[in-house]
This record gives sequence, C-alpha cells and structure tokens, in this order.
Amino acid sequence: MASTVGVIYSSINEENVPELTKVRSMGSIPYGGRYRMVDFALSNMVNSGITTVGMITKNNYQSLMDHLGTGKYWDLARKEGGLILLPPYSGETETLYKNRLEALKGATAFLKKAKEDFVVLADSDAIYKLDYSKVIDFHIKNNADITMVYHEHETKKSHYYMTFETEKDGKITEIEINSAKGGVKKNYINVMVARTSFILRIIQDAIQHGYISFGRDILSPGVKTYNLYGYKLEGYYASITSLSSYFDANMALLDKKVRSEVFGDRDVYTKVNDSSPAKIAEGAIVKNSLISDGCLIEGTIENCVLFRGVKIGKGAVVKNCIIMTDNIIGENCNLAYVISDKNSVIRDNRTLAGCEIQPYFVNKGSLI
Repeated sequence: MASTVGVIYSSINEENVPELTKVRSMGSIPYGGRYRMVDFALSNMVNSGITTVGMITKNNYQSLMDHLGTGKYWDLARKEGGLILLPPYSGETETLYKNRLEALKGATAFLKKAKEDFVVLADSDAIYKLDYSKVIDFHIKNNADITMVYHEHETKKSHYYMTFETEKDGKITEIEINSAKGGVKKNYINVMVARTSFILRIIQDAIQHGYISFGRDILSPGVKTYNLYGYKLEGYYASITSLSSYFDANMALLDKKVRSEVFGDRDVYTKVNDSSPAKIAEGAIVKNSLISDGCLIEGTIENCVLFRGVKIGKGAVVKNCIIMTDNIIGENCNLAYVISDKNSVIRDNRTLAGCEIQPYFVNKGSLI
C-alpha cells in the first residue's frame, strides 16, 4: 500500500443525536454491546496498513480519550506515528471549530509534519468495513485529485447529506447537497482519499477565500475544476443520523447475517475490559439477545442488546431495548423500546415504553 496517513473526525454530526452526544463525542457512542463508533473507522485504517492516525477532537472527549488510551488495542502505541489526538481549534486561534473545514484547518500542522504521500479522511458516525488500500489503488489508477467513497441506498432527508452522479469509470459529473429527489442514490459516506499535498493546498486556498463549507465551497464546485472520482462501498453500511437510526443499527445486530457482515472477514478492534462472564439465573428467560460480560439476568429479556455489567431483576420483562453499561433494572419492571444510557438505575415496578420509530431514552446516570 502507498504510504498513507489517516485523519478521523471524532465529533462531526453530533447534532444529529444530541441525546447521546451531550455527555460524549460522536466517536465514543457505545455500540453493539462492547464497541464504540470510532472503532470502525480506526479498525478500517489499521487493517489497511495505516499506522499514523490523527484524531480530531472537540467537546466532551474525555470518554473518547479513556477509550482510546495510547492506542495499544489498535496496535497504534508507537514511537513514530501511531495514534495522535489533535486539538479542537480552528487554525491558530483558540476557538472551537464550527464545521468540517475549520476542523481540517486545525489539522494542518499534523498534515504538514506527515511524511506519507496520501491521506484518508473519515468520520466516526458509521458502521462499515472498507479496505482503504483498494481505494488508494483506484485513486492512483484514475489520477484523481479526490476519491469520494459512496454507498447506494435510499437517501434520508432528515439531515445534511451529499449525493452524486458518476460516469461508468467512476468520474463524478454532478454533486447534489440535500437533494429534493428521493430514491436510491450514490450517497457520500464522508470518507475521502487524496494526496496529502493536495489537501494542504485546498486548505490554504479555503483560508485565503474565506470558505466555510467543505461540501458547498470546495467539493460541489470542484466537479468543474478538480478530477473527482467516486468509489463504491459494497456490503453493509449504517450511519447514525438520529436516535431511531442508532436503535435500528443496534437491533440489526440481532440478525446473524448482519453480524457476519459487520464482524466477519476483518477484525474490529476495541478496548478490552477483563470482566466475569455473564450469568443467567435459574428461571430467567433469554430470547434473541446480545449479552456482554458481567451481566446478571434474573428476569426475561427478548430482542435486546445488553452492554457490560447490566443487571436485570427478578420478574422484570425487557423487550426490544438497548441497555448500556452498568445499568440496574429492578424487579418486576416492564421495559419496551427503551435506550438506557450508562450507570442508570430503574427501580422496582417501573414501566417504561417507547416505540420503534421513537425509543424512550433514559439519560446517563438517571434514577427512575
């Protein structure tokens, strides 16, 4: 693989899920019982041979730092390169960046210092697997200025998104932002490849012209001036654009086929916590659920994702729920379509219910 450096935005699109990001960054949102969202972008880079990764931080990044540590779980604890946390400032000021372009301006010093020829820029709000070495080969073959990765699916109009049209060889001919047209489209998944020198040049150009938006000010008009190509992501893809999409992405893991696509073939690395195995008490009922280490189940659970250390009391019935780390669900509780954040306690005889399109959310550390 050509020498490549990675840059991950850990806090972009936090406004899409304010319930989950008011106490953490987008990248540190828990997923699938033991993972964090950032694990997928980071694991994709490591599996592609990228050994220098800059992590752009912003607000509430303590949990992200606790999770990443020195980067040893991703084999990024190195004397040279490795995992590097980048400050959340726009350029030389001490003002927090407001958008993707300002965040990238803040990473200029990191990119200038990098010796690698290419850079991969990726968000941390999606679940997918991608071999970046293939994207870079495609990029070099087509002599592209920027290669943008896309996935074909039904566009969701509830958030900012970018779609484009391509020729047969992948050359992008048109870019649309928040298109009013529905249907299956080529949706940009906020992963791009470019030469490091090219990215530095367009950052400098953006500063000189006072550009604000990477999409509207650079990529969209760049169709006419730059050599832009689209690379298709095959296989499973899910992005977290709302609380209901977060619920759907976790519930999808109850399907064996989806689990095989998400975790098969290439490893997804995460922080390892040594804890005792889960315990299912006599008389408890467990159906179609993911149960993490350290859980104690004395009641009934069905179609649930339980993170580490969850306790389900006797007589409790918990269905279609995501229960995060160290939650305690009391005796004789009845929960349906609930997302309960970390360290919450739901006392005996409580009933909480949401629905599939609007789950009931319990804030971190709540006592109900």
